[in-house]
Amino acid sequence: MKITVLGSGTSHGIPVVGCPCPVCTSADSRDKRMRSSLFVEGAGGETALIDAGPEFRLQAVRAGITHLDAIFLTHSHADHIHGLDDVRPLSRDNPIPVYGNTETIREMEERFSYIWRETQCGGGKPKLTPIVANSEIRLGGLSFTPIPVKHGALDIYGWEIRENFPRDNAGKSLLYLTDTSAIPPASMKRLTRNQPPRSYRIIIIGGLRIRPHETHFTFEEALKTALRIGAEEIYLTHICHEHSHVEIEEICQEFDKRRPKRTWQMENRQVSTRLKEEIKIHPAWDGLELTV
Repeated sequence: MKITVLGSGTSHGIPVVGCPCPVCTSADSRDKRMRSSLFVEGAGGETALIDAGPEFRLQAVRAGITHLDAIFLTHSHADHIHGLDDVRPLSRDNPIPVYGNTETIREMEERFSYIWRETQCGGGKPKLTPIVANSEIRLGGLSFTPIPVKHGALDIYGWEIRENFPRDNAGKSLLYLTDTSAIPPASMKRLTRNQPPRSYRIIIIGGLRIRPHETHFTFEEALKTALRIGAEEIYLTHICHEHSHVEIEEICQEFDKRRPKRTWQMENRQVSTRLKEEIKIHPAWDGLELTV
């Protein structure tokens, strides 16, 4: 499957309105960060969106999105759902199912109440089907599984995405955790079930900044959490304007130098192989494309 990071920024987006800081005025395109969102394309043509922030229209045009089979929400904060009205052209022929936890779906229905009540003609509105998700969702050849995590005191979802083949094969798997400040023990147990050697091909995880925050992982916390879960590649997302892309690359490189390196003994019927842990660690950027 193909993954496109539509947005890698925090709730205010970058550049921040009225801010003259070096990152907000940077000429580096990777420092332009729209609100966090992910576009998923399966090998069978399946398409899905994780979160629809205020810039969804711009993100969809830039990425060339022409249809959507489903939308998966992490939570109901404005920077994650306030672009839902802009899926109107993509839902003209068929309603799009929208998945989230109970609170997320309830708040979405309240904020977009006009979608489900009779309104005047003209203007149009998206065709959406709200669905509370408590277990794996099959979308053609893809599986989307909600992972309960904490965003401060708020219960939200991360999403695990896999191709539909045996569960012990982590070769084509992605874990998307944004706006996370803690992972409950039950969720962590699930996320680490395939170790060793690794649980996921790629982890995209929210890391706001160096300084602590009440409801978000710092860079260090996010990277340590991702290492504990296990992946071949780790990308930070939901990044604020306190650090440039170049600075965060340096932070990731320094983290990689001092992290403990592990090896695993892998055996089969014919050979025993010792694998050295090598992980790519980077900040994500808007427009980043990954093959899982």
